[in-house]
Amino acid sequence: MNASTALILIDMQNAMRLDRLPPRNNPQAEERIAQLLDAWRAAGQPVVCVRHISRCATSVFAPGQPGAAFQERFLPLPHEHVVEKNVPDAFINSGLERWLHARAIRRLVIVGVSTNNSVEASARTAGNLGFETTVVADACFTFDKQDFGGTWRSAEDVHLMALANLHGEYAQVRSTDAVLRQLGV
Repeated sequence: MNASTALILIDMQNAMRLDRLPPRNNPQAEERIAQLLDAWRAAGQPVVCVRHISRCATSVFAPGQPGAAFQERFLPLPHEHVVEKNVPDAFINSGLERWLHARAIRRLVIVGVSTNNSVEASARTAGNLGFETTVVADACFTFDKQDFGGTWRSAEDVHLMALANLHGEYAQVRSTDAVLRQLGV
C-alpha cells in the first residue's frame, strides 16, 4: 500500500454503543478498527473520521447530543479529516470526494458501522466513483434486522449479505490481517 490510501472510519460514535440497539455481530470489531487506526497513524497514512449528524432534533445523533460524539478511542487527531454526513452515504453533500481528489488519494479502506447501511452505501459510491475500495469484514459490524417479508435476520446474516453485495463489484472485502499485511505491518 502506498501513501495515497485513506482509512475511512464510519460512524464510530457513542450512539452505536447504546443498550437499546438490537443484538450485533463482530464483538471484536472495535479492536480490529483500533488496530488498523494505530497502524495507519504509525505509517503516516491519511485517516478520515466520518460521523452521522441527524437533522432531527430528538435523534441520538443530533448535534450536541452525547451519542453524536466520536467514541473516545476513535477521536480524530487534529490533522485528520472529519466528515459530517446527514444520510448513510459519506460522499453525499460532504465534500469527501473533492477532499480525496485534492490529495490524489485513489485507494480507500473502509471500516465501521453499520455494514449494511453507512458502510455499504459509502463503499458502493466509492466504487462507482472509481476509487479502489476495500471493506474490512472483521472491522465492521451491524445489528439484527427484520427483512422485507417480516423475518428477523441475525446481524451476522445481514453483515454477510451486505459484504456479498459489495465484494467484486464495488469493493474488495478483506480481513484486518490481510489489509495489515498489504500495508506492510
